[in-house]
Amino acid sequence: MNVLEIETHSSGETFDFARSLAEKAKGGEVYCLDGDLGVGKTVFAQGFGAGLGITEPMASPTFTILKEYHEGRLALYHFDVYRISFEDEMDEIGFYDLVGNPEGVSLIEWSKLIEGILPKEAVRVTIEKDPEKGFDYRRILLAEPDDAAGSVTSKSRTDGR
Repeated sequence: MNVLEIETHSSGETFDFARSLAEKAKGGEVYCLDGDLGVGKTVFAQGFGAGLGITEPMASPTFTILKEYHEGRLALYHFDVYRISFEDEMDEIGFYDLVGNPEGVSLIEWSKLIEGILPKEAVRVTIEKDPEKGFDYRRILLAEPDDAAGSVTSKSRTDGR
C-alpha cells in the first residue's frame, strides 16, 4: 500500500484537502471514507464535492444510502452505508452499476461495513482525531494499492499537502 498522511488543524483545512484531491479525481475512481462518528467525514465529502464542481448543499445520505450529484465535471455517487446490515443490500440501490462507472466518482462513507464488495483498487481515506493535539486536529490517511494506476498518493504528495 502507498500511504500518505496529512494533518489538518481546522474543518477548513480538511475541506480544502478533500477539494484538492477531487480536483485530480478521474472517472471510475472509488474513495472509501472511514472514521468514527463526528470525525469530519461530512466536511471531507463536502470538500470533495466542491472539488468536482458541485455547488448544491451536501449532507451524508445516511437514511437514503445514496445521493447522486450530476452538476460537476464528473458525477459524484455519494454512499453512506452506516445503516447497511448485509452487503447484498447494496445491489438494491444500484451499487454495482455506479461504482467504477467512468462517468463519475464514488465516495463511500463507512466503507468497512461492505469491505467484501469493494474494488481492490479503491483509495482508502481514514480520518482520525487526536484530542491531545487539539479539538480541530485531524490525521487523514490516504492509502491505495501499490499497483494503483492513478497514483493518488503521489499526486497529492507533489502538491506539498
